Amino acid sequence: MRERVSDAVALLTGKRTIRCPQPGCRVHVRYRGVAPTEAKRLTNLATDHTRH
Repeated sequence: MRERVSDAVALLTGKRTIRCPQPGCRVHVRYRGVAPTEAKRLTNLATDHTRH
């Protein structure tokens, strides 16, 4: 619940949060104002559990 509130506040300030979909993994990446290629790289990093 606390994470969702934090994500909502970040969204209101123009930031995007991507979380690892692996249950129990707390890794997330938050970014704002990056190029589409960088956003894709960050998304891939956050969602690939084998990389963290």
